[in-house]
Amino acid sequence: MKAFECKQCGECCRGEGGIRVQGDEIGRIARFLSITPAEFLSERCYFRHGRYYINTGADGFCAFFDKEKQCTIHPVKPLPCTLWPFYPALLNDPENWIMAQDACPGINPGSSFEEFRRQSRG
Repeated sequence: MKAFECKQCGECCRGEGGIRVQGDEIGRIARFLSITPAEFLSERCYFRHGRYYINTGADGFCAFFDKEKQCTIHPVKPLPCTLWPFYPALLNDPENWIMAQDACPGINPGSSFEEFRRQSRG
């Protein structure tokens, strides 16, 4: 069994903290949605600390998450979504990795931290 295998539960799509969008991602997502980059930023994002983040809905999920369809921008999803759960904070700190296991059912609690790190290089 892998150290991580996505269960498509959507847990990684929920919570405040924000999915940052930047650079080419903004244009790619806007084109995918058939809107301008300015419309995408003003209607689907918020600006905080000099950066843009995708809005969350009242349910706490990413504005682009649908419980039946999952990620509605999957083909153009931003880098943080592409990387999950192989973030530097989890790859470099076993305690963060252990905490992530509680939040993500796709992280195999039977695997070791080293197995997780190996899979990320995979």
